[in-house]
Order: sequence, then C-alpha cells, then structure tokens
Amino acid sequence: MRTLWKEMITYSLAALVLVATAACGSESESTQPAPTTRPAPTPEPQIIEVPSDPGSLVVYSGRSESLVGPIIEQFREVTGIDVSTKYGGTGAIAATILEEGSNSPADVFFAQDPGGLGAVAQAGMFSILPSDVTGLVPDWAQSPTGLWIGISGRARTLVYNTDSLTEEDLPASIFDLTDPKWKGRLGWAPTNGSFQAMVTAMRVLWGEEKTTEWLQGIKANEPGIYPKNTPQVAAAAAGEIDIGLVNHYYLHRFLQEEGDAFGARNYHPTAGGPGSLVLVAGAGILKTSQNHENAEKFLKFMLSTVGQQYFAGQTYEYPLVEGVKTNRLLMPIDEINKPDVDMADLADLEGTQSLLRELGILE
Repeated sequence: MRTLWKEMITYSLAALVLVATAACGSESESTQPAPTTRPAPTPEPQIIEVPSDPGSLVVYSGRSESLVGPIIEQFREVTGIDVSTKYGGTGAIAATILEEGSNSPADVFFAQDPGGLGAVAQAGMFSILPSDVTGLVPDWAQSPTGLWIGISGRARTLVYNTDSLTEEDLPASIFDLTDPKWKGRLGWAPTNGSFQAMVTAMRVLWGEEKTTEWLQGIKANEPGIYPKNTPQVAAAAAGEIDIGLVNHYYLHRFLQEEGDAFGARNYHPTAGGPGSLVLVAGAGILKTSQNHENAEKFLKFMLSTVGQQYFAGQTYEYPLVEGVKTNRLLMPIDEINKPDVDMADLADLEGTQSLLRELGILE
C-alpha cells in the first residue's frame, strides 16, 4: 500500500509539473515571439517518502470482540496502524479508565452505551473532538460538549416467543410487564450495560419513584436472570421465557444463522417510553492519548461509509451517517416511537447501579 501511495504521489506531482510548465509556455507565447533556444528539460518528478511507520493506537472496548473486532481489524489493514484492543464490559472498562487516571495507556474508549461514556466524561478525562468529527452525526447522537460521539444506533426492544405470543398480545408499554400475568414468563440482564442505560433513561423520563415501582414489579414477577442479551434471545426462541428485554440486533444474528424458522421476533412497544429507547454505541478520545492523530483517524473510519455499512450490514445496527441505508430487515428508526431523551442525560450510571443494588437486583 505504501509503494502504491508513493507511485501515486510521484505521478500526481509529475502531472502538476507538466501542467504548470504548459501553462507558463502558453502565457509567454501570447505576449512574446517564439523562443529560438531549445526549451529547458522537464525536471525529474520529486519523490516524497511516505512514513514507513504509521504509529499505533490503544483502544479500550466495552463492545464485544465478536461485534467490533472485524471492523477494528479492517481499520488496521487499511491504515497500517498497529492497534491494540482491550475488551470488557462497558462499565468495567469505564471503571478501569477512571482507576488508571492520567496513567491510562488508552487512546480511545469505545463504549456500548452512553452511560460508560458519561462516567468518563464527567471525570474530565475526554478531550474535545474537532468539528470535522462531531459534524458527521446528528446532535442527538453525541455529547453536547463534543466529548464523545455516537458510532451506531441500537434500539431497546422486547424479544418474544412466536409460538406463545403475537404482537397483539404484547403490552404497549414495558411498564405493563409488572402485571402479575407475566410472572415466570420474563427474562432480563441486570448486569448488562444497555439494560442499565435503559433504567437510567427510566429515571430521566419517569422519575425515581416510578422507576423503582417498575423494578420492584418486574422482580416480583420472578424473571429469568441472564448475563447478557444473546442468551435471552435464545431462551425466548426455545420457550424458556415468553419475553426478554434486549437490544434489537441480537435477534437478527440468530435469524442470519438459523433462518426464518427461528422461534422469536422483536417488538417495539408502541407507547414509546424507555422501552423504545434508541441508544448509541460511541467513542471518545482520552486527554492523555499518546496517539491523538491516529485516534481521530479511528473515529472518522468508524463513521465513514465503509464503517457505517459494516454496522448496518454485519451487526444489524442503525447507521448514524447520512447516505448509509438501514438494513432492510429492521424497522426504520424514524418509525420507532422513541422517547425524546438526550444521550448525555444517561450519564448517571453510578446512580442506576446504586438503585439496582438497593433493590437487591445487583449484588
């Protein structure tokens, strides 16, 4: 690739020299007699050396390797940048960054949800992103102070067993899941970052009292407890639960592998509210980054047509950049009755975790 760049630069410069020479010749011919001496030879094209070492980048990822590993690898292949990635849960990665403080080796924090990003932002550990990065996505999908930016959209949804339920059987609002008729029929993942982001949105939209009432009501209905979204979707298809609280794209990964006979589907609650929340996975650059230029390249690549098409086509997420189409299998994002909530308002992850512990939902 570097050899190709060198050749392209050489050819481009040579062309510019020839054009400039021709232009100068044309101007002199219009005002002076033709020269009687032999024209000067065309200078040899200048060769510019492209740096052989494009540098490195350290990414702390709260997104799983199965979801984002391939696009991070593609970034490495295209740029030649040596990328080192540390994977973990978003909450755990955010806690690690806060603990490491100014000694953190991370350049980029790539988070599953706004809660983790907000925790790092509130600690004053992100640098302000340039406008040529923040201008790539809509205002709702980024920090209002330019500290982090959304990379892809992820809708909260109910995944349901198609043998036991139809859409007509499902509640308009997730608050209705506190009805005792759902006892023993639900699943949730209280340790999951997206679930906690949804609860944070509940606190913003509903207030502490109603959120507490919902959590206590679901707990009383004895939901199956899962570590994350994927096993909930599998449990819904197998009939172990009737409804799970998940992100939308996990179902489509199963459908891709197992076909339309897979026994679960998604439902976006028609009444809106936190059950129809559209979250963003996003990223920010740490103030202590030793590879700031490469970090900016990383964000721009993720928001390029290539990066956005990867998320739309391979992980079934919602692209955030204009001109990139949503996967045809998904409900268009504009048709989801999503609540009007600023992603930056979902920063109080610590408050949500404290409430979940207080209610005995988290240890």
